[in-house]
Amino acid sequence: MSEFESEVSPDLPAVAAPRKRPKPGERRVQILQALATMLEQPGAERITTSALASRLDVSEAALYRHFASKAQMFEGLIEFIEQTVFTLVNQIAERETDPSVRTRKLIVMLLQFAEKNPGMTRVMAGDALVFENERLQERMNQFFDKLEASLKQNLREGAASDGAAMPTVQAQVQASVIVAFMMGRLQRFSRSGFKRLPSEHLDASLGMLLG
Repeated sequence: MSEFESEVSPDLPAVAAPRKRPKPGERRVQILQALATMLEQPGAERITTSALASRLDVSEAALYRHFASKAQMFEGLIEFIEQTVFTLVNQIAERETDPSVRTRKLIVMLLQFAEKNPGMTRVMAGDALVFENERLQERMNQFFDKLEASLKQNLREGAASDGAAMPTVQAQVQASVIVAFMMGRLQRFSRSGFKRLPSEHLDASLGMLLG
């Protein structure tokens, strides 16, 4: 996939086989796992709580004992995305002193995460949120804003060390281009029915993008 080893922990926490009385919190994870799995079906239409309950063989009322609304279920997936991705961003920052390497690894990490989690990709790309509460898309926008801020920091360090005349401006422009590239890869993966992989020609693409 890439010259870099995968740094992605790709799955929601595993739970034991369903029992009649799941442990506290276990059913909540099962609901999120089922929702993520349903989102992995290419071309899936809007997911209803009825369909989700049917997949889990429970009543809709049982779902609402764990989540106040379907929007809250999607928020659970977004929280998983945020926690996983930004934990890895922080790990890359701690391990790599070279800002150009940090930038490259951050891009590779996000695209690997998407490739290993098609259902989550539909959330990140916004395709799964079209008919949902608008605050969910706003939260994903904030996710990419935070990624862009991390990229700006790396790129500003690199530009300054290279003696750029305006390192902050250069970093802002390049970070916005990189985020647009990543979002485009996620959208293409989602809208191609997960056929066009985010890692397609990735090393060559990064060579053009990062120089």
